[in-house]
Amino acid sequence: MAEHLDLLAEMPMVGRMSTQERLKHAQKRRAQQVKMWAQAEKEAQGKQGHREQLWKEAARGRPQKRVLFPPSVTLLEAAARNDLEEVRQLLESGVSPNLANEDGLTALHQSCIDDFREMVQQLLEAGAKVNARDSESWTPLHAAATCGHLHLVELLIARGADLLAVNTDGNMPYDLCEDEQTLDCLETAMASSGVTQDRIEGARALPELCMLDDIRSLLQAGADIDVPQDHGATLLHIAAANGFGEAAALLLEHRASLSAKDQDGWEPLHAAAYWGQVHLVELLVAHGADLNGKSLMDETPLDVCGDEEVRTKLLELKHKHDALLRAQGRRRSLLRRRTSSAGSRGKVVRRVSLTQRTSLYRREHAQEAIVWQQPPPTSPEPPEEDEDGRTDAELRPTPNEVRPRRPPAAWWLWAWALPSVCGAGGRPRVGQAAQWPSWRHPRAAPVLQAAGPERLLPAEPPGEQHPRCPGPGQGPPHAGGAETPTSCC
Repeated sequence: MAEHLDLLAEMPMVGRMSTQERLKHAQKRRAQQVKMWAQAEKEAQGKQGHREQLWKEAARGRPQKRVLFPPSVTLLEAAARNDLEEVRQLLESGVSPNLANEDGLTALHQSCIDDFREMVQQLLEAGAKVNARDSESWTPLHAAATCGHLHLVELLIARGADLLAVNTDGNMPYDLCEDEQTLDCLETAMASSGVTQDRIEGARALPELCMLDDIRSLLQAGADIDVPQDHGATLLHIAAANGFGEAAALLLEHRASLSAKDQDGWEPLHAAAYWGQVHLVELLVAHGADLNGKSLMDETPLDVCGDEEVRTKLLELKHKHDALLRAQGRRRSLLRRRTSSAGSRGKVVRRVSLTQRTSLYRREHAQEAIVWQQPPPTSPEPPEEDEDGRTDAELRPTPNEVRPRRPPAAWWLWAWALPSVCGAGGRPRVGQAAQWPSWRHPRAAPVLQAAGPERLLPAEPPGEQHPRCPGPGQGPPHAGGAETPTSCC
């Protein structure tokens, strides 16, 4: 075949050719092209045959390799395709009909889901377990009832399927059935079997009762109840996930760890929140479970919760917990402040003698009485006239009509207690403890009635007796007719 440069060189010549000459030239070039292609193909086949020969010679001393699958995968794949012949060959070759995948699903489960009646019959005849359970304790009857396959439900019941089988969610086949005809079939079978409500409740409680027995056996043997099980989950994880309240309470009573983590970093509260066990959430939080605990993925129980009721309960508990922490913080700070203040006051009072304290209290109450006796400040503005033309000064009552202002109760109580503290001449008795009356002392009422505005006068300098102050033995009588032994000054 001509090279590319040769074709370019003959193009001017081809342009001068007639139509017939140009057609003959093209046919000649095409024949040359086909001949060259055939020769190249022959050479390629020779090379490929040589390579294949080399591969065969190299493979003679080595075993052949191919992809092989475990029998469980092969059986489930053939059952999912409804390949009766392949399933029959596998069963005849010795493959067990009860093989399950990683989720615990058997070929019988899969056939009940897909409504393969002939496959179900073949598997049952081969010895498949009619009450086989997957990882969530679903039986083939659960699957058939949920999907509403009436003829499969009848077939499984005839083969002895358990009508009261409970899955991990606590549901029986009739709980999951929504098809009316299938539900009627299940209820009829339950009635004919003598199933009562007590039996139903007993079947629902059976898993928890079994776990309670296991826990008690472990406790009696002195075993550690926080030992991790599968996937790092403890017994409290399992009880929380399944909603076993009594089992969880028993574990918590024996101090099961609330902060134990499984392989994913989940605590028991994570498990209860994820599986929607609201009563377990309340129980765990009441025993001190951490509402803010995080998993390996930094997920809190609220993050993994999908149930709206449980989510609402978690938010409510979290708000209460935060409010309680804030209240406790305020109490602690208030207690610290009160303790500090009380300590400082106590130190100050202990440094002051009884005489100095008495003088200090007298001055304070005397100043308070002076303030109460002072008239209100007068305004520099001219007096205003009322509608009748009378000024405020004319309307003011006469001095006889003026009633004395009553001092606060503290002053009256001080005036009543002062004679018992001060001796004759108004000097405090050194070495005698002051007996301060209570705010509700029974003797305070008579004194308040007998006391007059004279008691409101300021204290005189030490050593001088007020002219209106009664002498020793002349004070107002106490309740019961007793006289005050000393004067008030």
